[in-house]
Amino acid sequence: MYLCALQAKCKEIESMNRIKKILKEQGRTQTWLAEKIGKSYVVVTNYCNNNSQPSIQVLTEISQILDVDVRELLVSTKDD
Repeated sequence: MYLCALQAKCKEIESMNRIKKILKEQGRTQTWLAEKIGKSYVVVTNYCNNNSQPSIQVLTEISQILDVDVRELLVSTKDD
């Protein structure tokens, strides 16, 4: 049981943002977002796959474009 909790926490840490999930919920593509924020598709794909993280400034821009609170784009670090 401890191992399952530890694995879940590790997976949670690996996923720092929820950009990909929000895009999917809105029926939008990574290509669309890349064009809107003036970044390459590769950069946005890296954000969506949590291979790299956008700066706070870019994250704020993404939240405005997607019309969501910036906190919705982040994985909570607080246990419920």
